[in-house]
This record gives sequence, C-alpha cells and structure tokens, in this order.
Amino acid sequence: MRYISTRGQAPELSFEEAMLTGLARDGGLYLPETWPTLTQGDIAGFAGQPYEEVAFRVMKPFIGDTFDDDTFRAILARAYAPFGHVARCPVVQSGPNEFVLELHHGPTLAFKDVAMQLIGQMFEVALKRRGESVTIVAATSGDTGSAAMEAFKGLDAVSLFVMYPHGRVSEVQRRQMTTPAEDNVHALAVDGDFDDCQALVKAMFNDFDFRDGVKLAAVNSINWARVLAQVVYFFTSAVALGAPGRKVSFSVPTGNFGDIFAGYVAKRMGLPVDRLLIATNRNDILHRTVATGAHVKEGVSPTMSPSMDIQVSSNFERLLFDLYDREGAAIQQLMADLNGKGGFTLSQGAQARLREEFDSARCDEDETAAEIKQSFAETGVLQCPHTATGIKAARDMRGNPATPMVILATAHPAKFPAAVEAATGQHPPLPPRMADLYEREERVTRVPNDLTAIQTLIKDRI
Repeated sequence: MRYISTRGQAPELSFEEAMLTGLARDGGLYLPETWPTLTQGDIAGFAGQPYEEVAFRVMKPFIGDTFDDDTFRAILARAYAPFGHVARCPVVQSGPNEFVLELHHGPTLAFKDVAMQLIGQMFEVALKRRGESVTIVAATSGDTGSAAMEAFKGLDAVSLFVMYPHGRVSEVQRRQMTTPAEDNVHALAVDGDFDDCQALVKAMFNDFDFRDGVKLAAVNSINWARVLAQVVYFFTSAVALGAPGRKVSFSVPTGNFGDIFAGYVAKRMGLPVDRLLIATNRNDILHRTVATGAHVKEGVSPTMSPSMDIQVSSNFERLLFDLYDREGAAIQQLMADLNGKGGFTLSQGAQARLREEFDSARCDEDETAAEIKQSFAETGVLQCPHTATGIKAARDMRGNPATPMVILATAHPAKFPAAVEAATGQHPPLPPRMADLYEREERVTRVPNDLTAIQTLIKDRI
C-alpha cells in the first residue's frame, strides 16, 4: 500500500513513512492510493471476535509489511490493555433502535485514546527499529493532548509538545495535560484558539529547516494512522448490531472531521453504512457546508463542548480529495482560498456527492444542556456535552426507524463536570484511577501565538 498527498505534489510513501511524516511536504494530508475492500463474508467473520482481532483484520491491508503479523498483534495487545472495559468500545442501547458507542474507556477518558495508544506503540517499534528519535508537536482542542501525553510520556525516542488554547479547555482536560511529570512531555498554553494552535503546527511543518532540524512528526488527526485506528470501531459496533446483514447509521460529534471521516473510510471498505450524520455545536462550518455548499470561516465561539470549537476542520481536506476525483490541483486551490479568502464554495458535483454521503445538524448551548438532562432522565446515564450533540442530531435527523442509529460517545462526562452538573444536578465523578487528578502538581508554559517564539522554546527543550 502506497500513500499519496491530497495536494498531489509530494512523493508517495509507505505506511511507516506516512505515519512518521504526518503532514506532506506540499502541505497536504496523506491517504492510501486506493481503498482496500472487505467482502461481506470478511465482515460477517468479525462477529464474536475480540476488538484487537477485528483491528488486526481491518488495519492490516493499510499497513502492509510495515509490521509482521506477530509484531502487529503484540502492538495491538499492548495498546488496548490499559482500557477499562473488556470490549474496549462497547455498544449500549439508549432508545428504540438507538445505541451509544462508548469510546471513553481508555486511560484519558476520550475517544482519542483508541488511536493514540496504538500510535504510541507503533511509533516506539518503528523508531527503535530505525534507531531514530523524533519531536512531536500537537495542537489540541482538549482531548488529543492528554491522549498523546499518556501514549508518549517516558519514551526515550520522543519529545512531545502539546499546544492547547489557554482558557478554552475544561479543567479536567487541562490537568490531564499539565500534570504528567515525565521530562519528555511539555504542555504549552497558547494565547489563542484551537485554529491558531493548529495553524502553528502546520506552519512548523512548512518550515522545512525547522522540520528537518528537530525531526518533526505529528500525531494530530492529520496523521493518517490516527484516522485508520478509528475505522475499527465503526466495524465492531455495526457488526454487533447485525451488519453486514443490515445497514447501520452513525451520528458523530464532529470538530476536526477525523472521526466521521473514519466512518466514511469504513463505508468505502464495504461496511453497509446507511447515513453518516455530522453533529456540530454552534461552531457549525461543516453543517453550513452540507446545507449550502459554502465552506466559510466565521470565527470560533467558546462552548460547553470545547473539543468541537473549530472552524478549520483539517480532515475535511481528505474528503474533498475524493469529492473532487482525487485532483490535487483542485484541492490546492480550495485550501489556498480557505487560507487567503476565508472560504470557498463547492462545485455543484462535489456538493451533490457530499450530500449523498452525509447529513448534518447543529446543536446550540441550550439544546445541548437540555439533551444532557433528557438523556439522564431517560436512561440514568450521564453524557458529556459532545455526546449530547450527537444524540440531539440523531433524534432530529433520524431516517428509517428500522435502521439502527449509533451515536459516538466521544468523552466521559467527568471530563466536563461543570456542564454536566449544571444540566442534571449530578456531579460526574472521575474513575478511581484518576481520583487524585486535582491534587497533582501542574507543569505548563504559557506562550504567545507566535511561531518563532514557540519554535525557539521547542529547540531549547528537546
């Protein structure tokens, strides 16, 4: 399997090279040259299998010979051993033919653990084999940073710097990033929003002297391996509900478009997905794009679901690549317009294809709070604000009631205790293994939204 850039000007890479490279040198994102497919028999064979076995079978066509079978199975076993549920990503019924896919049983209580724990293990094996070290710089709207810290802390071959928007993450999210004591991980609180943090990461990758000098790598969802790891739970949940014998729909709380793009990949691989529903908060650029075809930035408004407070959804570029028949020059122009003019309008054909694959819905703050309250009243289960947007979208946009609807529960409610308690009167407790989080010493550096200053800091601390 070879990997190509969405902008068409970077060299083709192997899986290992694409994983360790992150962003392509032409500014694009890597994708497989072709979509491998699974037969209906292959998918049916996932029934009753452990999560790690399904992950092996789904991911192996993309990985090729980067890891031999025994090595890859061992990587998967180590990655998912810390999860707090034997099913890793269990499915729980929440209503008539409505189900919640719980993705928060990893060590930092968010869906990012499903991919990040795996990437940490893959990086460690690949770097040890190559005798190399890397510097990872990540931007986070809340969950990616703590998941990366957990996955890479203490590794000799990795220096990790996580940038998060100062004052725009929950206290639990912040403390998960600022309390690790290992010397190779660093939390940077940036004076700006998530889009500023993400722009800084991309600018570092496009500064080739800096990139090559510090051996820069990425673990944001610009890294293809992140998206690939998330494809697996679309298969496990769908098979648990009767696939491939019947179609399944998914409602996905969406910020950077990586999680729902993983659902699109699963569908390309042969999973019988009926509808993919984009659920946004009031930062609704993706919903507006589906509705109007205009992809225009309008600024970021802070919400109770901060991991979705994004206007530049990086992984949407990967979908655009397919919508525009994989024409790199077209994607280059669209991204230039987004950066220079603040937006672009999809071609008629691209918009039609987008609507063939995706529905969308928007959930404001009052609706999010009301959904948290209603869900608790109906099921006795507390849901985080991000998950609540997915539930609200699923109920507003429900299609055929005979088709199972799966809502992705992307974070544990304890990561957002103030919002959950305000809506329900119930304070969601942290799991026992994290009960001392508020007592741990914090270690963080506040930095300006200034590329040169942050690059200097990184070089000084490697």
